[in-house]
Amino acid sequence: MPVAGWFGQIGLAMLEMGTYHEHMPADDLIDRLGILADAAKYDASCASSGTAKRNSRDAKGLGSTEGMGICHAYAPDGRCISLLKLLLTNHCVFDCHYCVNRKSSNVRRARFTPQEVVELTLGFYRRNFIEGLFLSSGIVRSSNHTMEQLVEVARCLREDHDFRGYIHLKTIPEADPELVHQAGLWADRVSINVELPTAGGLARLAPDKDAATIAGAMGELAGAITEAKDAGKRYRHAPRFAPAGQSTQMIVGADGASDAEIVGRASGLYADYRLRRVYYSAFSPIPDASAVLPLRRPPLLREHRLYQSDWLLRFYGYAPGEVRAAMEPDGMLPLDIDPKLAWALKFRERFPVDLNTAPREALLRVPGLGTRAVKGLLAARRHRAVRLADLAKLTTSVERLRPFVVTADWRPTALVDREDLRARLAPRRETQLELFG
Repeated sequence: MPVAGWFGQIGLAMLEMGTYHEHMPADDLIDRLGILADAAKYDASCASSGTAKRNSRDAKGLGSTEGMGICHAYAPDGRCISLLKLLLTNHCVFDCHYCVNRKSSNVRRARFTPQEVVELTLGFYRRNFIEGLFLSSGIVRSSNHTMEQLVEVARCLREDHDFRGYIHLKTIPEADPELVHQAGLWADRVSINVELPTAGGLARLAPDKDAATIAGAMGELAGAITEAKDAGKRYRHAPRFAPAGQSTQMIVGADGASDAEIVGRASGLYADYRLRRVYYSAFSPIPDASAVLPLRRPPLLREHRLYQSDWLLRFYGYAPGEVRAAMEPDGMLPLDIDPKLAWALKFRERFPVDLNTAPREALLRVPGLGTRAVKGLLAARRHRAVRLADLAKLTTSVERLRPFVVTADWRPTALVDREDLRARLAPRRETQLELFG
């Protein structure tokens, strides 16, 4: 169902509940809700994993961060979290070339007051549509004015309504640092978009933004998060500060940056600011686009490969240089195979790996073995010799693993040295559907 129609049904139901005041006409509310929910769809950084556990089972407060589950964000353990995802306003004084809500864009504009967003969130929650809020905004009047309104939404939910659900605030690096700090006092997660992988790309496509300002704001948030965690270890009732950490987002394909540059930038962000996630968003052509932007979007599969490389950095022990080693000579990740398989094919001398004797670090390098499968293998081999049948219980395709592993009943015969191995292991290419096409 189209966004506007889906929200319209919910908005009408909430109006029937008496959630809104008489001065908020139904048609106007639904219209604004459709505009600002649709405008928020380009922000990918709304996963809600990693926050503190809170609920209202003691009959106190409202909401929970523990429910199963508008926007669906998936936690690493597979839980689905439903979030009301919208902009406070799509008015903006900035003129970023790649943004559909830029100052010079000819789009319909709308705006909510902080109180309206609060009432929307509570109404949606009470009808069991959502478990939290993801709130961003265009810059209206000034960065400080906009940041004050974003903070007021979170403060009102927490302090006036004792809302215990999840809140993610997209903060504004150009705003006063104290305002950005206040966001962390009320929100579970805060985020600041670096926007583009390179400082040159940012200066060319977002002339109102400054890479040094963004870095400074992210550094202050990282310091405050670390300080709050340290205080929490020493004092039981220490104030919480963004317990789910901070994240960021990069646009892929707008400025010509290679995958090697993007991976290098992401690894630096993880190291410098201890981010929980870096999100990648494939550039999407927008109405009345600037002439400096590409005419076509990059393949969405490229975004997927970057996420796979991100997991190699965060969960599989790969160094940034090793991920870059899996790339093509032009610094791009191959699209026909995943980066883990690409690395294995370039370093075939590291295989096959004996699943009964190899350390965990070596097992994680085997294409087709995920972290859960490796954990299962390590547990199984403490009691018996691992065989292909055991492997079949832990993975989806034993055939893809055969060239790279040795088990008690299997030893490959030069399979890993076959010249056609890449073609044999590459999945059948299918047309990928566009998300916002």
